[in-house]
Amino acid sequence: SSLFLSLPFPSLGGYFPEHVKSMSSLRWLKLNRTGLCYLPEEVAALQKLEHLSVSHNSLTTLHGELCSLPNLRAVVARANNLKNSGVPDDIFQLDDLSVLVRRSVCLYPRDLENSKNMLVLNLSHNSIDAIPNQLFINLTDLLRLVHLQTLILNNNPLMHAQLRQLPAMVALQTLHLRSTQRTQSNMPTSLEGLVHLADVDLSFNDLSRVPECLYTLSSLKRLNLSSNQISELSLCIDQWTQLETLNLSRNQLTSLPSAICKLGRLKKLYVNSNKLDFDGVPSGVGKLSSLQEFMAANNNLELIPEGLCRCGKLKKLVLNKNRLVTLPEAIHFLVDLEVLDVRENPNLVMPPKPVDRTAEWYNIDFSLQNQLRLAGASPAVISAAGEVGASPRDPLARKMRLRRRKDSSQDDQAKQVLKGMSDVTQEKNKSFEENGDQKYGELNASLGHTRRWDKSLEKPQLDYSEFFMEDVGQVPGVFVWQIENFVPMQVDEAFQGKFYEADYVPGDNGALNWQIFYWIGQEATLDKKAGSAIHAVNLRNYLGAECRTIREEMGDESEEFSAVGPPHTHTHTHTHGLGTASGFYTVEDTHYTVRLYRVYGKKNIRLESVPLKASSLDPRFVFLVDTGLEILIWRGANATLAGTTKARLFAEKINKNERKGKAEITTLQQSQEPPNFWEVLGGQPEEIRKHVPDDFTPVRPKLYKTRP
Repeated sequence: SSLFLSLPFPSLGGYFPEHVKSMSSLRWLKLNRTGLCYLPEEVAALQKLEHLSVSHNSLTTLHGELCSLPNLRAVVARANNLKNSGVPDDIFQLDDLSVLVRRSVCLYPRDLENSKNMLVLNLSHNSIDAIPNQLFINLTDLLRLVHLQTLILNNNPLMHAQLRQLPAMVALQTLHLRSTQRTQSNMPTSLEGLVHLADVDLSFNDLSRVPECLYTLSSLKRLNLSSNQISELSLCIDQWTQLETLNLSRNQLTSLPSAICKLGRLKKLYVNSNKLDFDGVPSGVGKLSSLQEFMAANNNLELIPEGLCRCGKLKKLVLNKNRLVTLPEAIHFLVDLEVLDVRENPNLVMPPKPVDRTAEWYNIDFSLQNQLRLAGASPAVISAAGEVGASPRDPLARKMRLRRRKDSSQDDQAKQVLKGMSDVTQEKNKSFEENGDQKYGELNASLGHTRRWDKSLEKPQLDYSEFFMEDVGQVPGVFVWQIENFVPMQVDEAFQGKFYEADYVPGDNGALNWQIFYWIGQEATLDKKAGSAIHAVNLRNYLGAECRTIREEMGDESEEFSAVGPPHTHTHTHTHGLGTASGFYTVEDTHYTVRLYRVYGKKNIRLESVPLKASSLDPRFVFLVDTGLEILIWRGANATLAGTTKARLFAEKINKNERKGKAEITTLQQSQEPPNFWEVLGGQPEEIRKHVPDDFTPVRPKLYKTRP
């Protein structure tokens, strides 16, 4: 006896060996490509046979003893000459028959509806142009949505088949409708109940967009939409959280939506032969952490986003037949990349390979302790340096932060060199000014140079009177200004010592000996930062002071600045807010009007504006609440899925055209609303009742023409 027997061609020569019938325990018999013209009678003796494969033969009939095999589960008869009359009616009376694979040029088999336990129905490559409802009505297990797992109808002219039976097959896992003349009009409106459907093939059809019924398939892992006419994808694709393979090749796509970056489990993405350019690939594609294959051949790509090189698991990258100019340097960091196809990109220049990969990290420690450690300092010195830098009020630590002094020995040498050069220059200038040199004087006169070059420079006389009063700095005291619209405005003495977080304060102290500070608040705008520094220098020029202007920042004031203040006090208070107006133009936040819409209609879906209150809700409809940067889609308990999908499309259009993609779209189910939803509608009602009349007709819009 045997469990499995395979007799390959040409071992039989069209005849069946008689000794096979003695194999009483045979369960799997494979007779592919053996030249059989009829089923041998010896098969009837194999009472335990479960699987029979007779593909690629010359069979014209399956009549024989198959019906006497009680355990027969699967019959595979691809590529034969079978016709309807050649399939015995009794074969569908077998209790365990679950698989029928029949690819030829005939119609669906007769009495197929009598099969009780069908699991796999493969009728691809036939000439089926319609599937009778009786087929699926009488198939008991199909009606009970229990067993059918695989349905393959590839390469059949099913233009007029609506496939209304599909939503009832809740156990379906694989659905292949390749080249079946699928369009938007003959696809089912909903597949929400197919929670196990993981593999869908709709390639080689006439789809202009992704069918809306596919967006509800939460378990979808493989989707093939290649060779269609799809021009854009909806943001709803982020609902395919389990998707691993997406084939969109040979369509009309010009861009991919940013929502595709949310498919965290996507491993294979194929977009060959579309119209994608650099802007059409979202920059966030690097978020696809599981991506292993990305194929975008025959497009209009000039570059690829650098984020694509952050897909660390990428193994295959195909970009041939594009317009590539170069690739990101990070392409060299894809260590797992096995295939890189960039052929037929005539202008492509490959980027140089970085010498050291550590250049991509920017975690260098510039702290004083680390620099001392690298210089070989003792632990005691390093610890002391840490204590010195720990106090924000320590003058030494502050000077080290602001001046960034170098090593003390190098600093001393530099000071000595600068002092020597300064002494030599001063001596030469003094000799020219006091004693003069007649020889050089005559020579300079003959050349037309009567003064030294630095003396000939003329500084323009600037008028600071429009900024500062005449008595500024002429009497002892403190003067404070605020920068308002690029101009310093003097602060009254009563308000001195109170600074705003957004202020800049230049000030001076003393009569003939001045100190000029400009103080910067934490929330100061750029115009105030620049204005305070500029006008601090203007004040110094106006007074003729030789002091330097000192920058002070909020929370890091020096002791010298803290000592400056109103009489009898050396403290300053920080007030939150903007003390003065900014000189820059400011854009006010957009205020949105909250609206409530009801979605109605079957073929032509429309929006109707209704009062913003909870009593407007009806459990038979879908409502859209537009709060501006949040759009809520409320689905009533008796509302259809098609209405919900249409409402989401409306929400996407509002977000794209009016909110510039900044709004967040959320779908809510009745009785699962969050508290903020009812706050918008003025409170939660005790009951949501049906109040819209069944014969409701919307008010027709009217167009008026005015005359002068």
